[in-house]
This record gives sequence, C-alpha cells and structure tokens, in this order.
Amino acid sequence: MEKVIHTVQVKDEALRLPVLRLELDYELMTLHDAIVNEDTSAIEKSKVCLNQLREEWIQLQK
Repeated sequence: MEKVIHTVQVKDEALRLPVLRLELDYELMTLHDAIVNEDTSAIEKSKVCLNQLREEWIQLQK
C-alpha cells in the first residue's frame, strides 16, 4: 500500500511542477508591473505569494 501511495504522490508532484512554474512566471510578471507602477501594497503581496510558491517548489524538488 505504501508503494501505491508513493507512486501516486510522485505522479501528482510531476503534474504540479509545470503548473507551479506557470504560477511563478505569472507572479513575477505581477511583481514587475507593481514595481513599474510603484504600488507598494501589490509589491508586498507579490513577494508573499512568490515566497509561498518558492517554498512549495523546494518541497517538490526533495
């Protein structure tokens, strides 16, 4: 049973990585726009989101 669960988790992680990459790219664009517009609240919001995405990326890479 543990092997089955592990296999499912590996497949889920493999499917999540491309989506996570797109989310990172989108959030980086959002951060860029906020910086250009000097919107400090949007900058902070994007930084928080990027940090969460980064942590998820690191967990999936393990």
